[in-house]
Amino acid sequence: MPLPPLPLSQIMIQHPEVSTFGDLLAVIRRRAEHGGRFFLEMDLKPEYPDTPRNWEMLIEEAFSYGER
Repeated sequence: MPLPPLPLSQIMIQHPEVSTFGDLLAVIRRRAEHGGRFFLEMDLKPEYPDTPRNWEMLIEEAFSYGER
């Protein structure tokens, strides 16, 4: 049975201490390394002041490579 995707919005709700895009990437990297198997669904654009235009690529990279 396929795993249901984990929405990016859910990660953001679970981590209200995150206030920058860089902090969000760190949370995603840790989750990818230690959170078991899951699929990430980018259901919204993070509205942090430092969110870059290529935010989707950076989140995918953080998710795929973890804390390496």
